[in-house]
Amino acid sequence: MIIVRARAGGAELTGTIYERGEEAPSFSGSPDEEAAYVWICDEFYEVDSGGSTQTVDGREIRIAFESPLPRGFDTKEQALEAAKEHVRTQFVRIGVASEAVEVETTKEEFRSADGR
Repeated sequence: MIIVRARAGGAELTGTIYERGEEAPSFSGSPDEEAAYVWICDEFYEVDSGGSTQTVDGREIRIAFESPLPRGFDTKEQALEAAKEHVRTQFVRIGVASEAVEVETTKEEFRSADGR
């Protein structure tokens, strides 16, 4: 699996790209099992009340989370491009400039739910 991590304004967001042969979490709306790459990451936006409190760029804001949006891709390049755009977009939604978002990717060994 490939971990895509974005940092900006003292906050961090991490999503996962599952590769062919790895068992991505399955739930309503997940891509079919034939997708070579599956991207899963939270989505969030700023709200006036409710949500979770987070400090970003020294200001305290309230963030509401949406259900993760799993997406399937045919190629690794497509999945990586979409993942990087996704994490940048989440920070833009809370007032952080896209250019201020640092994105890194790391390859991690996949472990199934039973630890293998």
